[in-house]
Amino acid sequence: MKKPLVVFVVLAFGLSWLVALPLWLGGGLGSPLLVGLATLMMFTPSVGVLGAWAAGRTPVRQWARRTGLTLGERKGRTGRYVLGAWIGVPLLVLASIGLSAAAGLLRLDLDGLSLLRAAYEARGVPAPDDLGTAVTLPILLGVLAGPVLNAVPALGEEWGWRGWLLPRLVSSNGVLAGLLLSGAVWGLWHAPLTLLGYNYPRLGSWAALFFIGFCTLAGVLLGWLRLRTGSVWPAVVAHGSLNAVAPAVLMLGDAAAPPNEVLAGITGLVGWAVLAVVCAVLLRLAPVRPPAPPTPAEPAPASAA
Repeated sequence: MKKPLVVFVVLAFGLSWLVALPLWLGGGLGSPLLVGLATLMMFTPSVGVLGAWAAGRTPVRQWARRTGLTLGERKGRTGRYVLGAWIGVPLLVLASIGLSAAAGLLRLDLDGLSLLRAAYEARGVPAPDDLGTAVTLPILLGVLAGPVLNAVPALGEEWGWRGWLLPRLVSSNGVLAGLLLSGAVWGLWHAPLTLLGYNYPRLGSWAALFFIGFCTLAGVLLGWLRLRTGSVWPAVVAHGSLNAVAPAVLMLGDAAAPPNEVLAGITGLVGWAVLAVVCAVLLRLAPVRPPAPPTPAEPAPASAA
């Protein structure tokens, strides 16, 4: 069954570079096309899944179960994990911000909100009179509605990495190695953007290597949700929430000492430590097992221990 894997990798990685090519030809991260192309790039892993399906020709309903598009064997439990991801991810983001500030790695400006004001000025837009509302609303919107607003592009990634690829890596390499490897592959896939400095502009092209570290740890959390429920939807919610909340809370920083994204926040080293502890606890208290190998008659979905 190597052909579907080759098809998946070629499509997911090749199309990501093709989508990001206009950024490399002109403008880089300063291009007005950045947001649109980055969003479009998120769908390339799902194209890889469709290509793998075409190569293997598994019946559609069986394929949906095997790739986590259903709610798993226990729908009620999956719903609880969806809710847990919805609440838990913002808490992890806020904990990372709080720990970063407590460690002296992040200076907050909750009174003046100078970093948010500077962001408006950088875009040539007058800052609103009520900056408190301007920063609170995006955070609240991200917490409450981020998983819904980001559900479609998050599914574009998660169906590929956690839905299709993760169960195969876990089955052949074991749970922990499969989770770590899946996250590392996910991080490497971001290279068309991270080589331009995406997420860590002060690192330049080294951001591509650094982001693999974050994705490896975050991938363990997302992968645990997938294997624990047999469904990709809790991981979709967690991914969508992360994308919505993490950038918004950094706007609480001080423009006189801008956040060092390498150290502070959920994607910095502080966040790495938080994720490592959380993942270790989850795997210890609620372990998962490799998905049962599919039978010719009825491929089985991944399920929790």
